[in-house]
Amino acid sequence: MQGLERKHLTLRTRLKRLARRTICFSKSVAVHDTTIGLFIN
Repeated sequence: MQGLERKHLTLRTRLKRLARRTICFSKSVAVHDTTIGLFIN
């Protein structure tokens, strides 16, 4: 169960880039695309 909760936390933290610009945000489109690409692949 702990592994599943950790996976969800990691997912939420990494996808903050798409929703908010406070803690996690990409300064450029290239960084944003690279980060999301690494997460998906």
